[in-house]
Amino acid sequence: MMADENNNENAEAQTEEKVATAETEHAVTKEEPAIADTPSEAAANQDPAQGAEGQPRQRGGRGGNRDGGGRGRGGRDNRRNNRREEEDDGIIEKLVHINRVSKTVKGGKRFGFAALVVVGDGSGRVGFGKGKAREVPEAIQKASAAARKKMIRVPLKEGRTLHHDGKGHFGAGKVTVRTAPPGTGIIAGGPMRAVFESLGVADVVTKSVGTSNPYNMIRATFDALTDQTSPKSVAQRRGKKVADLLGRGGASEAEAEAEAAAIAE
Repeated sequence: MMADENNNENAEAQTEEKVATAETEHAVTKEEPAIADTPSEAAANQDPAQGAEGQPRQRGGRGGNRDGGGRGRGGRDNRRNNRREEEDDGIIEKLVHINRVSKTVKGGKRFGFAALVVVGDGSGRVGFGKGKAREVPEAIQKASAAARKKMIRVPLKEGRTLHHDGKGHFGAGKVTVRTAPPGTGIIAGGPMRAVFESLGVADVVTKSVGTSNPYNMIRATFDALTDQTSPKSVAQRRGKKVADLLGRGGASEAEAEAEAAAIAE
C-alpha cells in the first residue's frame, strides 16, 4: 500500500511539472520577437502570409489590381466611360448590319463578327465604316471609329432635302435619289434610310434596284451623294452670282435674290 501511494505521488508530481513547462513555453511564444539586426533575419522572422509592412498579402488573380487600369473591373469601367463620352459628342450612330462568321478549328468553332455602321452629325456630314472583331461591341466600336475618319459633306437645300436628283451605283447595286417638297418624309428602306437619317435629310424619295447587299447599297448611296452640288458652289465655279443662276427659270430679280438668300448648305 505504501508503494502504491508513493507511485501516485510521483505521477502527480510529474503531471504538475509538465503543466508548468507547457505554461512557460506558451508565455515565451506570446512574447514579441526580437528585432532583427540584418534584413535576412527580418525575412526569416516574418510571417509568409504577410507582406513587407506586416499587412496581409493579396491573392493574385484577375481582380488583384482593381484600382489600376489592368484586367480588373476598374479598367473596363474606364473604357465604358470613354465610349459614352465619344457617343455624346453630337454624332449620330446607326448600326446597319451585323454578320457572324465561324471558323472550324481543332477545338470546335471560332466565331467572329463584322459590323457596318453609319455616322453623321445631322446637319450635312455623313460617313460609313466597317469593323471586325471576336465580340460584337468591339466590332461596332471599330466600325464607328472608321466611319468618323472618312465623313463627307453633302449640301442640303433649306437644311431638309437634296438640291437635285441623282443616281449612284456600285457593283450590282443601283440607287436613285430625288429631292422632295416639305412633308414628304424619308421614303427609303433598309441601309439607305440610316444614311439619310444620319445626314439630317427630312424629305427625300429614293429607289434601289439590283442587289440588296447592305454594303453595296451603302456605297451606291454615297456615290449618289458625292455628286450633289449646290447653286452656291456652281456660281463660284462659273464666276457668277447665285441670283443670276436662279433667275433663268423666268423668276423675277427680287424672287431670285430672295431664293438665293434662303439657300443654305
